[in-house]
Amino acid sequence: MYIPKYFKVTNVDEIWDFVQKNSFGTIVTTEQGKPIATHLPLQLIKEGDTYYITGHMAYGNPQWRTFETCEDVLVMFQGPHAYISSSWYEEENVPTWNYQAVHVYGTASILNEEELKQELIILLQKYEKHRKKPVLWDKLSPEVLEKQLKGIVGFKIKVQEIQAANKLSQNRNEEDYHNIVNKLYEEKDLNSQQMAQLMERKFKKDKKA
Repeated sequence: MYIPKYFKVTNVDEIWDFVQKNSFGTIVTTEQGKPIATHLPLQLIKEGDTYYITGHMAYGNPQWRTFETCEDVLVMFQGPHAYISSSWYEEENVPTWNYQAVHVYGTASILNEEELKQELIILLQKYEKHRKKPVLWDKLSPEVLEKQLKGIVGFKIKVQEIQAANKLSQNRNEEDYHNIVNKLYEEKDLNSQQMAQLMERKFKKDKKA
């Protein structure tokens, strides 16, 4: 991923926090030179000093069969993004787009049944524990669990390289920056609203640093 120096993120804790909060990712592999992609909820697991991305996909999805032969697996995570009009700048310029993205490269392997069960237990706990009637692993019948396990394949990706970008108008002056935030708040779409909030938080955080 091409990342100009203004927008490059190197703080590992900040990157992994972003991944945890934006964990619906895209896995990309290749088969005979052709890219294949699947969109999935994923998890970040740390074992000692090593990080893994874990998840599962349908048995009928042919992509999991490429894991053993694909040297590099790419996993992409994306946050809010929004169009930035250059009419919001003090001086003449061209429009652009603000966004957050993380690319993770690594090698993938297939989980055994016990590892897959643990991955699913954690996943259900993450998304169900706060609900009034949580659908947790120990509340599902053995029959349902056995049927579902036969229909999916679990995997883990050992993280070997991370690339992260926060393109949030850091290269604009303070007046432009505040004007961009205000204009984004005036936009009606959710992404623009989220981007405005994100930029506002970043400005306050940087001021305290």
